[in-house]
Amino acid sequence: MLEIQFYDLGSINEDELKFAVISAVHKGKWVYVRHKERTSWEIAGGHREPGETIEETAKRELFEETGVIDYELIPICDYSMKYAAVSGKGRLFFAKIEEFGQLPNSEISEVKLFDNPPINLTYLEIQPKLYEKTLDFIKGCEVRYIC
Repeated sequence: MLEIQFYDLGSINEDELKFAVISAVHKGKWVYVRHKERTSWEIAGGHREPGETIEETAKRELFEETGVIDYELIPICDYSMKYAAVSGKGRLFFAKIEEFGQLPNSEISEVKLFDNPPINLTYLEIQPKLYEKTLDFIKGCEVRYIC
């Protein structure tokens, strides 16, 4: 069973953050991506590369997986997860996307907009929790972040 805990930004030392995941909205719709080897949907995100800050990771992953060219990126919180013997720490971001460019040649085959999260999620145990955390964040934001 998956264990996930959320923390205030900065509660985890940035050097320990290995993942960046990005809940994104474009014109009031949620942005999900589909990996070439899967039929399910997920939010953009991935592993931090050597020498990157966690924000650089989020920007790179968002571009590589959606082709976004104009957006606002806001950190929401840090988190830790443990699944069986696998564990890791990451940061959840929110992106308000203004404009998409061409999808780069990557592991992603499709980007799609949804009114609500799709039922067939790749990471069914964690993505609904990230979505709820994003909704809580949006409720606390100024209206301009969700338009």
